[in-house]
Amino acid sequence: METVMELEVTMKNQNEQESNAAQQRHQQVPDYNSWLPITASRKAKWWYSAFHNVTAVVGAAEVGKRFDRYPELGEYAFGSKLGYWIVMPQQLLVQVASDIVYTVTGGKSLKKSIDLLFPSLGSVRQTYFITFFGVLQMFLSQIPNFNSLKGVSLLAAIMSFSYSMVAFVASAIRGAHRNHGIPHHVRAHTIAGEVFDFFNGLGTIAFAFAGHSVALEIQATIPSTPEKPSRKGMWHGVKVAYAIVAVCYFSVALTGFWAFGDAVEDDVLVSLEKPRWLIAIANFMVFVHVIGSYQVFAMPVFDMMESYLVKKRHLIPGRCLRLISRSIYVALTTFVGVCIPFFGGLLGFFGGLAFASTSYFLPCIIWLAVKRPKRGSFHWFASWISIIIGVLITILAPIGGMRQIIISLKTYKFFS
Repeated sequence: METVMELEVTMKNQNEQESNAAQQRHQQVPDYNSWLPITASRKAKWWYSAFHNVTAVVGAAEVGKRFDRYPELGEYAFGSKLGYWIVMPQQLLVQVASDIVYTVTGGKSLKKSIDLLFPSLGSVRQTYFITFFGVLQMFLSQIPNFNSLKGVSLLAAIMSFSYSMVAFVASAIRGAHRNHGIPHHVRAHTIAGEVFDFFNGLGTIAFAFAGHSVALEIQATIPSTPEKPSRKGMWHGVKVAYAIVAVCYFSVALTGFWAFGDAVEDDVLVSLEKPRWLIAIANFMVFVHVIGSYQVFAMPVFDMMESYLVKKRHLIPGRCLRLISRSIYVALTTFVGVCIPFFGGLLGFFGGLAFASTSYFLPCIIWLAVKRPKRGSFHWFASWISIIIGVLITILAPIGGMRQIIISLKTYKFFS
């Protein structure tokens, strides 16, 4: 009897020791969410999401269980492994493509501004301006987390609205005093050219709504409680962002085409020349805007990289890790931007290849998988329409964008 009791006591002590050891191991596992850039700070206000979304262009809220990252939503909808690999590559392509386009846009806008203010510097290569933009991003990429980016993002949002209004007013004045006979037709002179330009236009439109790919990451910065869930604050911010973006897009598109017809440039500020000082300021505003846009889209990439390096490769989280990993990313996007500085073609190519999926049909597929709306209902019908349109854009737009890039390459000299 005593032997049995002693054995029970021994087993009890062993269980307690194992339980204590397990608790100690659990306590030793660091809370990486408090360090990773997306979830390090949850102190954002609803209006933070407004200017983050304006900077990223637009975004959308989600309902129910909270997900801090887009791949987490994919895991919930399609399973832990399949869902991650369905969403992560597409989101990553969106972020990287956006940063490449913003690098090109930043360099070209800064060059345009300098050329207008200081014509004697017109011989300075565009490559140098794109490289300068990349160097600037090297420093800004060390901003630790999304919420710490709010100042840069706010400034970028203000700049985006400001230069849009400058373009709108200047185009309206130019249109009111324009010479008669400006053609308002398509640019191409052949049926094939018109079709390919149409494809490229689809991709450009898709690119305009790339902000959906960072919506969850933006919402992750907002505190959430059962009484006041983060989706409510996010939705307020999204509505404000949509209103601002609609004003910017439609006003510039309509007046730009009215003033210049089919000769309007991909960036209407390039078409505008007078008054020189005002157009120069507007181009500099574009430069400042895409500085913030680059960081908004880069932050989820930084989060992916640092999550992998710390959790999978067991590297020590800290300043050195961020300095090396983020600098390599910025250097790569800058190099690609220098090699392929074709704004219009890049918009169409990347807009169709990556942005259409994350903005149009992937969210609808997730909605159908999670909510399972009744067949034939409004949500079921609307989701399938969006899926079909999104898939068509994904297939057709890169064709038009690639054709535009090939045409531009015929007259382009690398590093010019």
